[in-house]
Amino acid sequence: MIEVPEEFAACQEEFHGAVGRAFAAALPGLAEEFLARWGLQRDGAVMYGMCALVLPVVREDGRPAALKLQRTDDETVGEPVALRVWGAADAGAVGLLEHDAETGAMLLERLDERRPLTAVPDTRVAVRVLARSLARLVSVPAPEGMRGLGAMTARMLDAAPRAAGALADEGERRLLLDCAAAVREVRDEPGDRLLHWDLHYDNILAGRAEEGRAGQWVALDPKPLAGDPGFELFPALDNRFDAGEVLWRFDLLTEALGLDRDRARAWTLGRVLQNGVWSTGGGARRLAVDHVEIARRLLGRTG
Repeated sequence: MIEVPEEFAACQEEFHGAVGRAFAAALPGLAEEFLARWGLQRDGAVMYGMCALVLPVVREDGRPAALKLQRTDDETVGEPVALRVWGAADAGAVGLLEHDAETGAMLLERLDERRPLTAVPDTRVAVRVLARSLARLVSVPAPEGMRGLGAMTARMLDAAPRAAGALADEGERRLLLDCAAAVREVRDEPGDRLLHWDLHYDNILAGRAEEGRAGQWVALDPKPLAGDPGFELFPALDNRFDAGEVLWRFDLLTEALGLDRDRARAWTLGRVLQNGVWSTGGGARRLAVDHVEIARRLLGRTG
């Protein structure tokens, strides 16, 4: 039986209450079930992030793989669908080998967890890699039934006045309302590309030579939706944050993806708005410092 890391169990309970606690408690049995069902042998220590527990495994044919267990919710339910679509298009996403619709369990291609893009020391090299990965992913149209940016935009615009009013700083209140105003300019064209939504540097790993991925960087852990590729840029600006690189990264990403700069700026400000809505909903009275800086620089307020 696997041992569920205490930090992962605590995170599940913190964000999901009794549902998260029950999910964490059920994980040992769930893991044993799918190890048996899919003929897998454990091949390393348990790995985990905010949402999922991952077991390195070996299949009956000797191929390495990764068993991923996570709760199915609005953000994760589309992951296997997106991985199949990207796989068919050879778009640089991790391969989906098996999926159980009832539990959400997935068997994935094994990547090299020792080599995330975060480990590349030169941030400008890492940004260029991420830009190429993102360009491949968003070149693919979203399949029917994928959750959409349009509905998400409507919800965050409706919540914007409440979120701004909850902030303690008058400058941040104005900034968040300016983000909302920018999003209103583009809300009628939410886009139709298949978006990853969370493509930061830890969500790109080196491929393994055994899988024919030598020298390749592979995207994983999407929270997919249908929308405008401009909504994808924020994680690359915020993770490994460097205020002096915000505009350089933004320009490189928009060029690599072939985006209209003004539309991309509006959708990136939409991510600042979305995060502000979430954080104030949880009781925060200030915006994250790096989010404020990203918004200020995109709005030309660096003085």
